[in-house]
Amino acid sequence: MSAGEQPTLSQDGLVLRPFTVGDAPTLVAAYSDPGIQKWHVASLTHAEAEAWIASRLELWRSETLVNWAVTDDATIVGRVGLKSIDLDQGIAEITYWVLAEHRRNGYASRAVAVITDWSFNELGLHRLELTHSTRNDPSCRVAESTGYRLEGTMRLAGRHTDGWHDMHLHARIATDHDAPPQEA
Repeated sequence: MSAGEQPTLSQDGLVLRPFTVGDAPTLVAAYSDPGIQKWHVASLTHAEAEAWIASRLELWRSETLVNWAVTDDATIVGRVGLKSIDLDQGIAEITYWVLAEHRRNGYASRAVAVITDWSFNELGLHRLELTHSTRNDPSCRVAESTGYRLEGTMRLAGRHTDGWHDMHLHARIATDHDAPPQEA
């Protein structure tokens, strides 16, 4: 991962690119959105957004975390990334959000599909995990539509604005890579 610049990825008109300083206002707006705050327990000031963006290159180089701006026709529609990357074990966790005005247009599923392909084919990971609150039905649909199998429920494993939630654990492994998505 650390060799060189973070790649820009694209598939079917969707472009995933590294965040730039000019994206700070979009990040501030995103983390002010109640729909994102509900699941991510975060907010950012403009200065914090700029620091967040500046830290991305070092995190890429440390091979522990990576984020992309999800864009359609040069407009940021969301964010997708990998966290808890362990290259020795070949494991990472997918994380994402979509801006309110772009939800229910398939962006999350498309971005997860791009990252999944890249993670298995380019990065060489063995297993990808996707976790979400059991109360977050849209994220469950994203996981299922992209072939992430539900493996179980982790009790009170995620802190949200309204307290601790049980979390679904979905996963795909490299041998699932070409498998069709699960039936809902």
